[in-house]
Amino acid sequence: MLGAKHVMNIGLLHPGAMGATIGAAMVPNAEAVMWLPAGRSDASRERAIRAGLTAADSLKSLCLNCEVIVSVCPPHAATTCAEDVINSKFTGIYVEANAISPEKTLSIQNRLQSAGINMVDGGIIGGPAWPGKNNPEADPRSLTQLYLSGYEATKICRLFEDSEFATTCLSEAVGDASALKMAFAAYTKGSTALLTAIVSVAEYYGVRNALENQWGETMTQRTHQQLITNSSKAWRFSGEMREIANTFKTAGNSDGFHLAAADTFDKLSDHKDWQQAPSLNEILESLKKN
Repeated sequence: MLGAKHVMNIGLLHPGAMGATIGAAMVPNAEAVMWLPAGRSDASRERAIRAGLTAADSLKSLCLNCEVIVSVCPPHAATTCAEDVINSKFTGIYVEANAISPEKTLSIQNRLQSAGINMVDGGIIGGPAWPGKNNPEADPRSLTQLYLSGYEATKICRLFEDSEFATTCLSEAVGDASALKMAFAAYTKGSTALLTAIVSVAEYYGVRNALENQWGETMTQRTHQQLITNSSKAWRFSGEMREIANTFKTAGNSDGFHLAAADTFDKLSDHKDWQQAPSLNEILESLKKN
C-alpha cells in the first residue's frame, strides 16, 4: 500500500545522466531508491551518490526487495533490461521509461505480463533535472516532463510529488506515453540531425559562410551550439531515431527521415560524453565518414 512514503524500496536501472535525476526525484517519497554499482563507471557512482541512491548487491537482491523498478537505459538495451528483471523473479510494477517505440513498449509489456509483472509506460521530455534546479513558479512546460500511461500510472505519479519533474498521467493505455515521446523527439532531435547535415553539406560545397550570413548571427550561433552540445549525446540519439523511424513506419509514414538522422548521429559517436567540447570543425570532420 502507498503511505506517506509510498513504497518501501524502488529499484533504478540505471543512474545515467537522466536516470540519476529520476532517482533523486523519488528519494524523498521512498524508503530507499536502489541501484546496481557492479560494472558501472566512476561517473555513474558519483551520480548515484549525488542522488542519494542505495547500492544493491545484485539484480536479484534488488528485484526481491523492491516494489517498483524504473528502467532508464539506452533504447537498444530496453528489452534486455526487462528480460533480466523477469529472470530475477521481480513481482512488482515495472516502469518502462525508455525512448522506444510504442510497438517495442507493448512487446515488453507482453513479456512482463506473462511473468506476472505489471507495467507502466513512461516518456521523458526534457533534460536531467536535479533537485533545486527548476523554479517552482515557472511555466510547467519549461520543466522536465514525465508522461505516464497504464493502469497503475497514478501510483507512479505519486513517487514524483514535489519533485523537479512535472508528471502527467496520460491514460490507462500502455504505449501512449511512448507514442508521445516519439512524436516529440521526432522534431526536437530529428531537426538537430537535419541541421547537422545541412551545415556539413554547405561546408562540403564551400558555401557555409554564405549560408550562415543568410541565417544571421543569432541562428548561426544557436545552430553551432546545438551541434556541439548534442554531439556528446549523439550515440544515444541514434538508437532513439531508429525507434522513431519504426514508429513512423507503423503509422503509415516514411521511416526514411529518421533512419537518415540515425546515420548522422552514428557518425558523431567519437564525441561520446565528451569532457572538453569539440570544435565545430571537428564535428564536421566526423561527418565525412562513409
